[in-house]
Amino acid sequence: MIFSQKPMKIQKNKIKSQKKYSFQKKLHFWYERHHRKLPWRQSNDPYKIWVSEVMLQQTTVQAVLPFYREWIKLFPNIKSLSQASLQEVLKAWQGLGYYQRAKNLHFAAQKIIKKFRGHIPSDYDQLRNLPSFGPYTAAAVLSFALDKPYPAVDANVRRVLMRLKGLRGEANPKNDNTLLRILKPYYPQKKMDFFNQALMELGSQVCRPKNPLCLLCPINQFCQAFKEGVQEVIPSPKKRYYRKIEAVAAIIRRKGKYLIQKRPSRGLLADLWEFPGGKRKSGETIKEALQREIQEELSTGVNAEKFLTRVQHAYTQFQVSLSAYECKLKKEPHLKKGRHQWVSLKGLRRYPFPSGSAKIIKFLEAREKFKSKGQRER
Repeated sequence: MIFSQKPMKIQKNKIKSQKKYSFQKKLHFWYERHHRKLPWRQSNDPYKIWVSEVMLQQTTVQAVLPFYREWIKLFPNIKSLSQASLQEVLKAWQGLGYYQRAKNLHFAAQKIIKKFRGHIPSDYDQLRNLPSFGPYTAAAVLSFALDKPYPAVDANVRRVLMRLKGLRGEANPKNDNTLLRILKPYYPQKKMDFFNQALMELGSQVCRPKNPLCLLCPINQFCQAFKEGVQEVIPSPKKRYYRKIEAVAAIIRRKGKYLIQKRPSRGLLADLWEFPGGKRKSGETIKEALQREIQEELSTGVNAEKFLTRVQHAYTQFQVSLSAYECKLKKEPHLKKGRHQWVSLKGLRRYPFPSGSAKIIKFLEAREKFKSKGQRER
């Protein structure tokens, strides 16, 4: 018995090694043939990879592509980003949502210029101490740009690993340490960047949240969820609760310019610009909310309210219905320097707005275009 144990152990290790090699080979081959040609994958520049990873948080690839290309034109490197104003940065980010990501990019760029002479550090702990570099982003930048041996676990990889081992429950980042232990036996000795990208691409294109394409999956023979037929229920869908809010905005025009105001530097949609107004309180009508908000914000009332448009938009856990009214002020408003501005319709394009206000601006532009066309036809 003593002599028979060693060959059994060698045989077991050999089987594990063969399984690991097969897993890596199949995944590698699939990725080579099917991966998307994305702009950030054509570069080893840590800055460009960092920007793409931050943009892709909570956002789809298709939504990110035009923003990424424009961002790299405006801020081609860390120095240009660090020297830009916060307003320029937020304006470039407008439409991507979760604006704190843009502010963190901007602040981190300034710290990298000051502390690391403009070079993104290659040390994991140093990266983690910078704004916008969470565990995943730090690992992704080091892996994709420098081929450092850090596993990158995003939402796609999380889903692949849970199905691979048949783990039920929500795909919670708090469980990433457990998932990393599952992933560790499959780590390659070389090309960790390729391995990470392949797993992420597999999760995005094949091991999808809904209707996964299991028959096309190159590693389905290793997947416990596929064997048990439970891939549709792993992981459990996240329960989202949206709070419905009604809000109102005052469109105040004077001598061809519109009154806008800057939101506080803390809280939801910090440092963005908007039209005066706010949320409707319980028991109020929309017009009563309009009067109250303008009185609180500008120390005056409004009259001759004319309904313009109503737009729908969502912020994290909020679903907002925003009604816009064209108004005239009863008296001269109390404006604060740095917080309020009179801006032409064309000039509004230079300011970063939340999506609701941006939709109202589009309505105003369309109305102005329609008026101009009507005057020309006469």
